[in-house]
Amino acid sequence: MTRLASSCRAGYVALAVIDSALAGSARPRAHRTRRVTKPLLLPVLAAGFAADPRAARSPLRTSTQVAQVCGWAGDIALLRTGLVPFAAGMGAFGAGHAAYITGMRKHVGDRPLWKGRPAQLAAAVWALLGPALARGAARQERVLGPAVLAYAALLSATAAYAGNLGADLPADARRASLAGALAFLLSDGLLATGQFLLDDPPPLLESAVMASYTLAQGLLAEGALRAAG
Repeated sequence: MTRLASSCRAGYVALAVIDSALAGSARPRAHRTRRVTKPLLLPVLAAGFAADPRAARSPLRTSTQVAQVCGWAGDIALLRTGLVPFAAGMGAFGAGHAAYITGMRKHVGDRPLWKGRPAQLAAAVWALLGPALARGAARQERVLGPAVLAYAALLSATAAYAGNLGADLPADARRASLAGALAFLLSDGLLATGQFLLDDPPPLLESAVMASYTLAQGLLAEGALRAAG
């Protein structure tokens, strides 16, 4: 690992900790500070990823870089509140998951996708939470219901593909990718629960959302680097 890659990795971890703590604060100054910390997360992660020599050899390089750009766009959109920013953020993250899936689907194992335990877990989470979250979203704005259900399906599919990566990728790459996909599932599940199911979500819920989200993006990047072998 180059010095730049190592510095960016350390910077990403520091930013993730700071932004997660700020997200759970009720102080207006904390939220103003997040206009700096949150948009920096994915560029720092992406810079560290690109600077790592393993990235050039990774079969997941391009899909991961596209997903990181989409994540950055989603982060910026969600700095604002309201229907339009939320829809824009969800669209950006949906495109990011489509990118992750595009990279992973070339390396799935021989068994049917939905027969693996991680895939079954993701499908169960989608079946249990997806319709409830979609109904909650539709109560706020009718058009959001189908969009949230479709996004939840994409999110679950990312976890399913990550859990079914084949032996052509190293075991540690498969483990990191699966952990990242499951952390994303947790993060967006918490986000949607606070947004659509709770009348007065506790401030610390947002900290949990950001902590699991930054962990997810970091693990998916690490999985792509380890895929270089």
